[in-house]
Amino acid sequence: MEREKRRAWAEIDLGSLDHNYHALRSMLPEDCKMLCSVKANGYGHGALPVAKRLERLGADYLAVACLEEAIQLREGGITLPILILGWTDPELAPELIRYKLTQSVFDGEFALRLSQCAQRAGKTITVHLAVDTGMSRLGFLCGEKELAGTVEEVTRIYPLPGLAWEGIFTHFSDADGSEEYTMLQFTRFLDLLKALEKQNIKFKIRHCAASAAVLNYPCTCLDMVRPGIALYGHYPHPSCEDLSEDGLRPLMTLKTRVVSVKTVPAGTPVSYGRTHVLERETRLAVLSVGYGDGLPRGCSDKLRVWMSGQWAPIVGRICMDLCMADVTDLPQVCQGDETEIWGGHAAVEEVARLAGTIQYELLCGVGKRVPRVYLE
Repeated sequence: MEREKRRAWAEIDLGSLDHNYHALRSMLPEDCKMLCSVKANGYGHGALPVAKRLERLGADYLAVACLEEAIQLREGGITLPILILGWTDPELAPELIRYKLTQSVFDGEFALRLSQCAQRAGKTITVHLAVDTGMSRLGFLCGEKELAGTVEEVTRIYPLPGLAWEGIFTHFSDADGSEEYTMLQFTRFLDLLKALEKQNIKFKIRHCAASAAVLNYPCTCLDMVRPGIALYGHYPHPSCEDLSEDGLRPLMTLKTRVVSVKTVPAGTPVSYGRTHVLERETRLAVLSVGYGDGLPRGCSDKLRVWMSGQWAPIVGRICMDLCMADVTDLPQVCQGDETEIWGGHAAVEEVARLAGTIQYELLCGVGKRVPRVYLE
């Protein structure tokens, strides 16, 4: 589809992906691998095009959330190792084998069922042990009280046939906030590794650092790191911004188009619920983007958009497919004009703040009907 005919689209700058990848790689120890997270459709940027670029750049591993995401990459031609961070029904073990995927294992029952299914298929599945050091999500608990029990459980499942234990990992819950808690989690992880080594259990790949830890705590970059949001040019928290020497560059610019411009008299209510009543005669530009495309309804009457080299406020509630901007002071605006929702002028972090959420959610929430346009 020609760009001039698109109602809304997201421009993805692959050159910025190159920059971010090399900037993060330069922060790592020489022998540290990089696993790149492309889950949730590459954080909304398009998993397959991003994965292809990362493979070309020299990434060592990719991470996804589920089997479906992994299969999409394999069928798209990706040959890199792929780690599934979430749950896969053990009965789908043949799919893990067929597509040569690595599965995370987070409890003993799951390991046993996966082993049984792998044996029935007569094959071996590569797995990574997931450890819960304080996230209280998936993984074997390994706080001070649980450490001995976890060592016993891992010792029991480690010899199970059909499973090849390649890696072990944990996830920090506050690496962009509390140094004390992050170091507590890291210490628990190291304590577990030491205790398992006494049982002659070792893992080739140990990993725990995602974007915030890569930027904040170099000591946690063990055999591999797992950057996600930083790859796409965004910092997990403003406190991380000064830690990347070369700076990160956002990939995505979300754009839309003016589809109508009309003058409306003072006193006229705008959009659903009549929450905004015009105080003056107003030129309204209708934009062809709404919450169905990923523009949060919570930004109604708060957001400014960039058009014709100036800012214009959104007025009234954002609709599913449309929203309205006051362009009274921008007489040059006309039907067909491009409008930037976020990107080079309006940071997605600011839009997220207005919506009461985080940039992760907005990027991942850009709708499927919004085409991604890849720029070199």
